[in-house]
Amino acid sequence: MIEVKNLCKSFDGLEVLKNINTVFEDGKTNLIIGQSGSGKTVLMKNLVGLFEPTSGQILYDGRDFVQMSKEEKVHMRREMGMIFQSAALFDSLTVLENVMFPLDMFSSMNLRERQQRAMDCLDRVNLVGAEEKYPGEISGGMQKRVAIARAIALNPKYLFCDEPNSGLDPKTSLVIDDLLHSITQEFNMTTIINTHDMNSVMGIGENIIFIYEGSKEWQGVSSQIMKSTNKKLTDFIFASDLLKEMREAVTNQSNSEG
Repeated sequence: MIEVKNLCKSFDGLEVLKNINTVFEDGKTNLIIGQSGSGKTVLMKNLVGLFEPTSGQILYDGRDFVQMSKEEKVHMRREMGMIFQSAALFDSLTVLENVMFPLDMFSSMNLRERQQRAMDCLDRVNLVGAEEKYPGEISGGMQKRVAIARAIALNPKYLFCDEPNSGLDPKTSLVIDDLLHSITQEFNMTTIINTHDMNSVMGIGENIIFIYEGSKEWQGVSSQIMKSTNKKLTDFIFASDLLKEMREAVTNQSNSEG
């Protein structure tokens, strides 16, 4: 579990995060949503240590990440997996070598053990048979699955995903969502996903945090979104005509049942 307490972040006097208080739960897909420039990416970068908070606490199972020494933070990051928006694979390495990379850097396994662990991770994301290919030889969806395999290679307790469905078609996005959700449950990880994808919100949003102009405006689950009376949230969620129609249908159904 990750607890965020009174978190603030400013750049040159401009307050970007304003007193954020929230909890990201174990074994759940925790989603951070919000408009571009709302502060959700800054929040994630504070969580993983790329930014230093101006004030506040970030507690990893009770351990204050903000107050850790440099060496302690390096050790702490070994418990984190990260999936970047662009997949961020090494073009000169094979799929297998990409997945092995964190094992080569941080594990004490011998070569045979590292290869086996990497193959196990590729099997988990249904990519056995692609291990000798290079990133440029596989599709965007496969690249994202390689990135997931690499992120779980060290069996992290915390998994961070920055727009994992960016650039993918809707069908492939659903595959990635289902994979992230099932892995989260299987390994009881604390998974945090930055996303604009409303299919992700409705499909795997077990704990959703809505950030608006640097503040936490709303927190809940996907089943509550359709009935929310928070105007800032509904303006964001129901930006498309299709979603507006869905909300009206839910409201009408609720009224008829009442």
